[in-house]
Amino acid sequence: MTRKSIIKVFIISVLTVTSLTSCAQNQPAEEPPKIINVQTNYVDLTYAAEKSVNAVVHIKTEFMRKNSFFDDFFGSGFLEQFFGISSQYPVVAAGSGVIIDPNGYIVTNNHVVAEANKITVTLNDKKEYEATIVGTDPTTDLALIKINAKDLPYLTFANSDDVRIGEAVLAVGNPFNLTSTVTAGIVSAKARNLNILGEQSSVESFIQTDAAVNQGNSGGALVNSSGQLIGINTAIASGNGYFTGYSFAIPANIAKKVILDLKEYGTVKRAYLGVMVMEVTYKMAEELNLEKVQGVYVTEVTPNGAAESAGLKVGDIILSVGNHTLSSMSELREAMIQYSPNETVSVKYLRNHVEHTKDIKLK
Repeated sequence: MTRKSIIKVFIISVLTVTSLTSCAQNQPAEEPPKIINVQTNYVDLTYAAEKSVNAVVHIKTEFMRKNSFFDDFFGSGFLEQFFGISSQYPVVAAGSGVIIDPNGYIVTNNHVVAEANKITVTLNDKKEYEATIVGTDPTTDLALIKINAKDLPYLTFANSDDVRIGEAVLAVGNPFNLTSTVTAGIVSAKARNLNILGEQSSVESFIQTDAAVNQGNSGGALVNSSGQLIGINTAIASGNGYFTGYSFAIPANIAKKVILDLKEYGTVKRAYLGVMVMEVTYKMAEELNLEKVQGVYVTEVTPNGAAESAGLKVGDIILSVGNHTLSSMSELREAMIQYSPNETVSVKYLRNHVEHTKDIKLK
């Protein structure tokens, strides 16, 4: 059995079962921190750690889980109907969240709070609040919750498109219910598509790091050396459900768009280009006599969609959308989730070896 065959990808488990058991506001400009320690010549992450630990919270959820044994044995609803006994039992789970607004708005993973009957948020100073769900988006595994508090420490969003491979980062969260845990690593890849969210319309374009995250880190912060939020920690690659080398975070640019929509509309407004695409492979590039292996190849154009209205055709190779250069389908999804319907975006594409650029109004 090869190593590759035994590695699995897990959404970071939030279950610690006991048997009963605009959001981002502008901050005043700050003096950029000195992130290089002149004595050791290493990146100094103490500023980022001090800034982020107070903005990352512990989330405890309580929800009911159905006991399938009783349903399988007696039939669904038998105990409730004849004995007044519920076949459900309460479960307590734990995860993390990031304060992104001083008035109590917190971003976390959808799988942390989905179906929760009660959500308790504990700040780094031990204060506890009951939270309400503002909105959830399973297609990105993001959720926005709120507590009744003001003047809270919070993190601002960085432009996750500017994140570079090899950049030093911190993961901040509450693994194993150990509050305010900080681990360090580097960005090891971008635009990873893990196929873990399960829906055809899901958006997966993760930032991959080697910062250690474990059970309970779900919804926590991935920050750069300036203490800015670049991602929401979501999953790990592991053969046993524990950290063994790689973790994955939802990019901040995706999170920012999703939570702003959740705050304003309670749901996410998705913009569509109206194309089906496939990645350009080395073999395809040879067959099409392309100079570079780049872009995504249009295999289908949706009738009356934005792309068709702008004149795009099957066989075109989309090179970029806005400022996003494309080389994979996950990069296209990451780019599109950042736009809203009726926005106009510049699309660069290749047709018959000639580059074209068109402004396309999204639908």
